[in-house]
Amino acid sequence: MPDADVRFRHGFYQPPQSQALFDMLLAETAWRQETITLWEQQRLQPRLSAWYGDPGSRYTYSGTTFHPLPWTATLLRIKADIERTAGLQFNSVLLNLYRDEHDSVAWHSDHEREFGKDPVIASLSLGETRVFRFRHRSRKDLKRVDLELTDGSLLLMAGPTQRCWQHAIEKERRPCGPRINLTFRTILQLA
Repeated sequence: MPDADVRFRHGFYQPPQSQALFDMLLAETAWRQETITLWEQQRLQPRLSAWYGDPGSRYTYSGTTFHPLPWTATLLRIKADIERTAGLQFNSVLLNLYRDEHDSVAWHSDHEREFGKDPVIASLSLGETRVFRFRHRSRKDLKRVDLELTDGSLLLMAGPTQRCWQHAIEKERRPCGPRINLTFRTILQLA
């Protein structure tokens, strides 16, 4: 993919470890269905989410500000594993629970000021396989790129990826089970 730094690793966690992590996160996470503002309209997100992190790692998007919940032991363990692989530190994580084929996330880029110019985002998938779609923001000559995010897989997005590409997880036509996605990030303390 031009204008991107994307790395993908199947089997970052293998079963039965990936299933055990999925079960723990499903049970211990403070899941919420947030209301967001899109095109001046209030809507419920078509998925459940939760925000955890260091104190002060506040995050705002679509008119909603997320204040971090304290790290759990499970999240700290996953964070340490991912930090060793990525070679850097993260101070927050957004968890999304896609309950079935009806849950989704619309086309977007994670380019909020709080992330800095070229953020590194580490995305861990647990549970059902879903298709992660990329499309270039300005170059219509480039084809869309589809990537199957399998159970236990890790996707790292860095460099100009968020400035140049959008991504989405669209609704599925086929029935599918639940998937938990964890996106580890670094929130900058802005004045």
